[in-house]
Amino acid sequence: MQKKKEIRQEYLTGERALFQGKDLQIYDTVFADGESPLKESHNIDLVGSLFKWKYPLWYSSNITLKNCTLFEMARAGIWYTNEISVADTIIEAPKNFRRCQGVTLQNVTFPNAEETLWNCKDITMENVTAKGDYFAMNCHNMKIQDFQLVGNYSFDGAENVEIHNGRMLSKDAFWNSDHVTVYDSFISGEYLGWNAKNLTLVNCTIESLQGMCYIDNLIMKNCKLVNTTLAFEYSTVDADITSKIDSVLNPSGGTICAEYIDELIIERDKVDPEKTKIVCRQEKN
Repeated sequence: MQKKKEIRQEYLTGERALFQGKDLQIYDTVFADGESPLKESHNIDLVGSLFKWKYPLWYSSNITLKNCTLFEMARAGIWYTNEISVADTIIEAPKNFRRCQGVTLQNVTFPNAEETLWNCKDITMENVTAKGDYFAMNCHNMKIQDFQLVGNYSFDGAENVEIHNGRMLSKDAFWNSDHVTVYDSFISGEYLGWNAKNLTLVNCTIESLQGMCYIDNLIMKNCKLVNTTLAFEYSTVDADITSKIDSVLNPSGGTICAEYIDELIIERDKVDPEKTKIVCRQEKN
């Protein structure tokens, strides 16, 4: 195996400073003004390095970043790059990770995650915190552990996603998604899951206005609904709810089991009430 060349404590400026770099170990180096410093680079390790300008890693492969920082102007920083691992890093720049495959994120903070992780595949995330709208649009094959998100319209169009121990403040999360499973998490946001298919929530707490509507095959196991109204409209549902439900509107079919339901609205001209079984474990006081 070819030994990697070391670069230490450099201050690099100008466009394409290390264009098509290969087999490099880069330590404590500043990539200052100058676009695309590592465009078309391969087999690169970056430790303690700083990116201060646009498009640092495009069309690259086999990249690792540890203890690095992408400042706000490192916008659209990592696109069309495959097999990239990022650890212990702050990515302040928005619109990062576009059309990438084989992405590993561990202990990463995205204070401005607007339009981050779009159209990416094969993603592993552990202890990631993000703030920004449109996170993870159209991503496929995601495994996520210990995740915090503040931002609306997340995971729109995502497929094959598994989330454990998440905390999401996110309006319109999981729209148009398919085969998403969320475990042991808290989700707060209006219109959760509309137009999704095969959405499964296990041991979750949900707070949502008109949440879980227009869903084909919604499964909820041991979940709590807090301040959740007009739920399940036109959804086929198998829901085991450990709390009361404030209101349910026109489910399409399946079973809803709860402590009790404050308001059950079934409009016979819109849905067939015989297709949905309602089970309340206690009477409303």
